[in-house]
Amino acid sequence: MSQPLAQGLRAQRAPAWLEPLAGLLGEGHLLTSAADLWAYARDRLPYATFHVRDGDLPGTLPTAVACPGGIEELQAVVRLARAQGVPLIPFGAGSGVLGGTVPLDHELMVDLKRLNRVIELNETDASVTVQAGMNGGQFEAWLNDRGYTCGHLPQSLYMSTVGGWAACRGAGQNSTRFGKIEDIVLGLAAVLPDGRELRVRPVARRAVGPSVKDLLVGSEGSFGIITELTLRVWRLPEARHGVVLGFPSLQAGLDALRTVMQRELRPAVVRLYDAEESAQRGKEAGIGAALPILAILEFCGLPRLAALERDLALEIVAGEGGVVLADGPYRHWMQHRYESYSPQWQSRDHFMDTIEVTGGWSQLPQMYERIRDGLRALSPGMYFGTHWSHVYPEGACQYMTLRLPPMARDEALRLHRQAWDVAQRVCLSLGGSISHHHGVGVFRNPWLKEELGVGLELLQGLKDHLDPANLFVPGKLALRGRAGAVDIAAAGGTTGEHAS
Repeated sequence: MSQPLAQGLRAQRAPAWLEPLAGLLGEGHLLTSAADLWAYARDRLPYATFHVRDGDLPGTLPTAVACPGGIEELQAVVRLARAQGVPLIPFGAGSGVLGGTVPLDHELMVDLKRLNRVIELNETDASVTVQAGMNGGQFEAWLNDRGYTCGHLPQSLYMSTVGGWAACRGAGQNSTRFGKIEDIVLGLAAVLPDGRELRVRPVARRAVGPSVKDLLVGSEGSFGIITELTLRVWRLPEARHGVVLGFPSLQAGLDALRTVMQRELRPAVVRLYDAEESAQRGKEAGIGAALPILAILEFCGLPRLAALERDLALEIVAGEGGVVLADGPYRHWMQHRYESYSPQWQSRDHFMDTIEVTGGWSQLPQMYERIRDGLRALSPGMYFGTHWSHVYPEGACQYMTLRLPPMARDEALRLHRQAWDVAQRVCLSLGGSISHHHGVGVFRNPWLKEELGVGLELLQGLKDHLDPANLFVPGKLALRGRAGAVDIAAAGGTTGEHAS
């Protein structure tokens, strides 16, 4: 091992297992410097940002960071960790926003970015097999060069990995046409907590019992570490038709989107903004607010088919009082769609977060109004804006942005926690789901039991069988944690270690 254990660890000496771990990984692939451990001590969880900018950690430092170069090396790391009783967390690119990769008890981080190559493009089957650590933007560029798209284009495309998409059950901006990641994954490989490799064959459909694939997709690393994925691919669209729409009311916009989906049209992009976000989008694009509600639709594919779907959708829009506006907001969104707005506010000492939930069309208006009114009552100075995207015949994702102005951190954290509680409990009370695509991580732990009920006991039973020592990502996904670990999901939140 080339570097001493970093400052800030509870242990007075480096654990004995670090030496054999360094030996099996090879020089330069076991990270223990203070800078490296600090870099891996958080993801993009806003709660973590609130602490880090004051010099605190949301949880603990990891003990070390292992960077295996292949599946066999990863299996060796897992077996060594199991033999030594070392908890671990798989790490892709750290773009998660719920604390799924935040170490809570000095876990070993297992960085998968060396597993970063495309294994095969099967043009006959319209599928591609890729290692889990490949950067999303590089993967999409590789496919584009060959005339294809993976169809999964999240805002985090360039700061996420393909394996992370599947582990967190993510959604891309074109999900309305191509599906969420669980609709795109055909097969996968994973390393289980005992070091064995699990393989799920890539086929179009199967009827061989409950879906083993879906035990891993969305498990956030708790049941196994995804190493390889076979995904659907699509030809790059020959045409794109993006339109900006104005509606006289939010209800008119929601009704138009519902009808578009229930008439079986297939937009690639759907974004409906509330009045707050509509004003912001119009200002960014330099257009006036002729109507209070803005929306963006994009149809793509074969030129004649995409144009026909656009025209049919516009007939539906007109029936709800909607009109076509100048396309500035669409062009602005296309230009900036992979950029995060959070850093510009976080760097100015604001407290910003996003919460996404899922509801049926019959639930969404009330869900929006009750959450909005609840947050205004909680803090009149809080910014609250919402858009609806990732839409389906049955309902849509409601994506909410909240922002508190600069204030004392303790007060902000209290309001932040209460805002989350309002949003999640209103969603649950109306029969919605507390997450559409960001996942659970650690921050949604308090509310998962109410949504899953006895289903959470089933997940815990599976976890206990696969991982009896509770070494894979303990304390996340509302599953059992380890004694003495930091509990950042507790009401009010607790602070982890301080920088030293």
